[in-house]
Amino acid sequence: MSRADLKNWPIFSLLEPKFISTIHMAVVYGNLGNEALIVTKDGDVYALGSNTAGCLGTGDSHSTLHPKKVEALCGKGIKTFAYGSGPHVLALTNKGEIYSWGHNGYCELGNGSTNQGLTPTLCLNLNEKVVTAIACGSHHSVALTEDGEVYSWGQNNCGQVSSGISSNQGAPRKVNSALTGKVVVSIACGQTSSMAVTDVGEVFGWGYNGVGQLGIGNYVNQLSPCKVTGLNGIVIEKVACGYAHTLALSDEGALYVWGGNGFGQLGLGNKANACTPIKLNVTEMGRISDIATLHYNHISVAMGQGGKIYMWGQCRGQSVTSPMATPLPHIHDALACYATPSVMHQPLVLHAEEEVGISESLRNAFDDAATSDLTIQIQGKPIYVHKAVLKIRCQYFKSMFQEHWAENNRDVIEHSQFSYDVFKSFLRYLYTDEVDLPPENALELLDLANAYFETQLKRRCVQMIKQGITVSNVAFLYSTAIEYNAKELEDFCFKFALNHMTAVIQTPNFAKLDESIIKTFIVKAAQAGAFKT
Repeated sequence: MSRADLKNWPIFSLLEPKFISTIHMAVVYGNLGNEALIVTKDGDVYALGSNTAGCLGTGDSHSTLHPKKVEALCGKGIKTFAYGSGPHVLALTNKGEIYSWGHNGYCELGNGSTNQGLTPTLCLNLNEKVVTAIACGSHHSVALTEDGEVYSWGQNNCGQVSSGISSNQGAPRKVNSALTGKVVVSIACGQTSSMAVTDVGEVFGWGYNGVGQLGIGNYVNQLSPCKVTGLNGIVIEKVACGYAHTLALSDEGALYVWGGNGFGQLGLGNKANACTPIKLNVTEMGRISDIATLHYNHISVAMGQGGKIYMWGQCRGQSVTSPMATPLPHIHDALACYATPSVMHQPLVLHAEEEVGISESLRNAFDDAATSDLTIQIQGKPIYVHKAVLKIRCQYFKSMFQEHWAENNRDVIEHSQFSYDVFKSFLRYLYTDEVDLPPENALELLDLANAYFETQLKRRCVQMIKQGITVSNVAFLYSTAIEYNAKELEDFCFKFALNHMTAVIQTPNFAKLDESIIKTFIVKAAQAGAFKT
């Protein structure tokens, strides 16, 4: 994914473009999707959001709208993050170390205490182990080591830590029992359950099983790992856990589902729970290549044949009981648009600079002499553009470049009606949808937009002008709005002038108004009660 994809997550809306360009990885979490962590390309870590339970790791309990450095993690080589709903957060380094912080009322930080953690600290009992993967349930944590062992800690009221007892576990402890001698390659957590996949494709589950989320054929909680025998003979590559349901992807691209189904999250066309795996047969999905869900919600997402993204379950408050195709390009997009809360199932890793999308390519192509096939000369200065882009984006240019126009075969066109800065800003707008111009130039740009029949740009100009309206210039702006048929701006100027009537009519700009405009203004003001005594 590219940096443009961050726009799907509102928490990043205030980030400066320069800072966004430095981002390597980001994750959004929290019960309202109101917290985020960012890792930059140079290895620094930043946090922003509401800082519930100290989950930003910044050393204090203060919330922040702007990125604040997480000093304890900078330069540590952060590989990935996982989080619970407290929230508590785990960070895994490239060296295989785990740092934890945030909510700790159930020992989910693995530091031997129940004290809230404002600063990331190393988990206990894992100093000699190299951890390769981490996962979190609501209030428990699970880690996978490079030798295929599973460690867990935190809340254990339903056996989700698998310590053989139901008391909370204050530090990481190896999960044994049915996993003894097995090599685990993948882990996942539901709200109060845990799952593991072995190197031969077997699946084991433990913890809460009230709606069958362990897939073991009953609804009994398990204090130790129990094999999902309904998948015997099927090689599972990946398991994903929702709040109370489970998805499993086989090496043949088949999808198996089980657990809670109150919102249709199993995709079976009904809302009946299932305590054993059921193969999801949806012909149009074809071979499944990836799956996603998370313990925060009841949504399911899958990538089908050709990279098509499907979603089902609780989607923006609605129950979708069968997989529905979306127009979205990535699984992350589906969770951003349809999940409640809109949080990430895993960190979003951004592509390298050389992998740019069409919008970035268009932006880079503007005023690029190397690819341009048309030069627009204004006040002796050239602006390099592309006829195809201008024809697609602007009706004025589309008409200009019709075959019967002589200009169609010209390489250089001269314009003198508008200033260089304004016309260049207009052309850049056609490439980027952005207006990069000081507010004081908005009137000239409005004139241009009006002349080139650009309705959307006219609206943008009106908004810019509104922000700069004053008693001294309102009469002039009112007159201009009438001239350009900008009704919204005309009404805004009139109301502003009405509120400051005495001062406005004494300004030089009011005295310069056309006689007919003054008469119309006075009549409207009278009708609005401006001259009542």
